[in-house]
Amino acid sequence: MKLVRKDLEKDNAGQVTLIPEEPEDMWHTYNLLQVGDSLRASTIRKVQTESATGSVGSNRIRTTLTLCVETIDFDSQACQLRVKGTNIQENEYVKMGAYHTIELEPNRQFTLAKKQWDSVVLERIEQACDPAWSADVAAVVMQEGLAHVCLVTPSMTLTRAKVEVNIPRKRKGNCSQHDRALERFYEQVVQAIQRHINFEVVKCVLVASPGFVREQFCDYMFQQAVKTDNKLLLENRSKFLQVHSSSGHKYALKEALCDPAVTSRLSDTKAAGEVKALDDFYKMLQHEPDRAFYGLKHVEKANEAMAIDTLLISDELFRHQDVATRARYVKLVDSVRENMGTVRIFSSLHVSGEQLGQLTGVAAILRFPVAELSDQEDESSSEED
Repeated sequence: MKLVRKDLEKDNAGQVTLIPEEPEDMWHTYNLLQVGDSLRASTIRKVQTESATGSVGSNRIRTTLTLCVETIDFDSQACQLRVKGTNIQENEYVKMGAYHTIELEPNRQFTLAKKQWDSVVLERIEQACDPAWSADVAAVVMQEGLAHVCLVTPSMTLTRAKVEVNIPRKRKGNCSQHDRALERFYEQVVQAIQRHINFEVVKCVLVASPGFVREQFCDYMFQQAVKTDNKLLLENRSKFLQVHSSSGHKYALKEALCDPAVTSRLSDTKAAGEVKALDDFYKMLQHEPDRAFYGLKHVEKANEAMAIDTLLISDELFRHQDVATRARYVKLVDSVRENMGTVRIFSSLHVSGEQLGQLTGVAAILRFPVAELSDQEDESSSEED
């Protein structure tokens, strides 16, 4: 993301002009937009024209509109963003108050104005404009006959390809059908890797599977690379890292990212940090439940006691339509930071973010046990009974 201009007043009202450069930037833009904001961007409008003879024709005209945002649709697979709203600035082709939909796309500038730019939104702009935050991890999660080729970006896990091949069982004295199907499966996975992984950006490719599938696959891939003199794979051989996972499904990627060998290799990526924080929370919940809280009310109470060491919060909560609710989450984040706590904002499109979402989207690891809260919880639950 490229920051062109930033004009903010003392009360944090103002506008920011940005150019999304990567598909990932569309996800950041989606998180910046809120209902009630004003969005100015170039768009195409179908305009009816009447000639001197009275015949009516229609032309598609490119114009710049300013909309008051009403609905926001984001397609995570295509990374496309459609924003619908009413026109709030004079335009020769579009009446004031008329509805229009702007499609935001990479490399097209837009200006976003808000009545209040809060700390979470400003931090997201800072991260989006930092070139170090890019998709530097790829993963192939596989089992016999099923593989997912994913890109693990700082904000989301993108499934770029799914390979499924029916593999017959080994029969006594005849394994040829099984072996042929397995070879066909491996070949399709290799093709998917070459098509979807940009080795100039990616610094590590995780190959995760149960059993010996990953070893057999890597042996096959590099033997074929030597035979066909595939320089792309041979030059990047050191980037491939084999790790265990329980299955070939996308959700097994969390285990792979938790592996100590992976964590040390990816220590500078946000994705690994998020996964480790969530893992630490679950361990704490298991061994010291008085130091692991989830749910907004309980986390807020823990924050009042200045007990929060690490706050885990989903970015989905900051897209809340209700301004007061959103402000409550922002206040929590700011307060934890003021008390010298760490805040990790998880992406709801990330595997770890999806898991946090199942825990209400907000959780905290505490510096010290806060037993009174657990007691209050027990009392309230017994009253409900």
